[in-house]
Amino acid sequence: MRPAPLPYRGTFGEPRPAELAAVPLPPAPMPSRDGLRPLKAWRYVGVYAPELMLCVGEVRIGPARQAFWAVWDREARSLYERTSLGRGEVRLRYGRVDVSDVTVQIDLTLEETAGIESINATGDSYAWTRKQGGISAHGTVTIAGRTRPLSARAVIDDTAAYYERHTRWCWSAGVGHARDGRAVAWNLVSGVNDPPRDSERTVWIDGAPVEADPCKFTDDLHSIDRLAFTPEAVRERRDNLLLIRSRYRQPFGTFSGELPGGILLKAGYGVMEEHDVWW
Repeated sequence: MRPAPLPYRGTFGEPRPAELAAVPLPPAPMPSRDGLRPLKAWRYVGVYAPELMLCVGEVRIGPARQAFWAVWDREARSLYERTSLGRGEVRLRYGRVDVSDVTVQIDLTLEETAGIESINATGDSYAWTRKQGGISAHGTVTIAGRTRPLSARAVIDDTAAYYERHTRWCWSAGVGHARDGRAVAWNLVSGVNDPPRDSERTVWIDGAPVEADPCKFTDDLHSIDRLAFTPEAVRERRDNLLLIRSRYRQPFGTFSGELPGGILLKAGYGVMEEHDVWW
């Protein structure tokens, strides 16, 4: 059932409107279903640097569980990835990322912050999401026996939602520097959690979050309004599990041009994403 008032946007951990007090929302657990809609929940950690980029995630759709990781080694021009049912080799906890695959091992500490949260309508139900942008990540990444230190910035996406049976969205996350030297990060989306105001769309400028205006992705994922994207390596997956059907594309790459708010990029690294799913 959709609570009121929605949409809502605020800092995670700060008091919410009184009308939301009785609504199950994180950090409290959310029910496994809202009517016939199963809970869809995930944590996605993306770490983006000039030498390599990686993402690690855990996903829940009702009782089903899936985990994935990918590393794009920009120096070697090699992409490593794996998706597993259950937890696989992935362990995500507050402030930690651990992957223990035979070929790739990831050991990172995340300096998490409160982040922004956005609560939005989805059909006759609701979706909660929390985004952290430009946070520090440091540790090691081992590829084929070679261990490399990594100190970079990350974007974290925590979502728990009763999305509609058919949901489609485009999304982008990245980090970089503006031409004037300021550190920037972003989380941009079209299709979910994207009302004109109180959305999840956010640009972080030297760590301070600013809500971005609605944005338009091109079908080829090569731009978002005036922000241009050059793909380098693509994660793609199609699943047909009867009740769950998914088509997913997420390229790693570099960004140039202009972020929402007129911020001119000097350099940008991150991902674009297109996801079309029946769940």
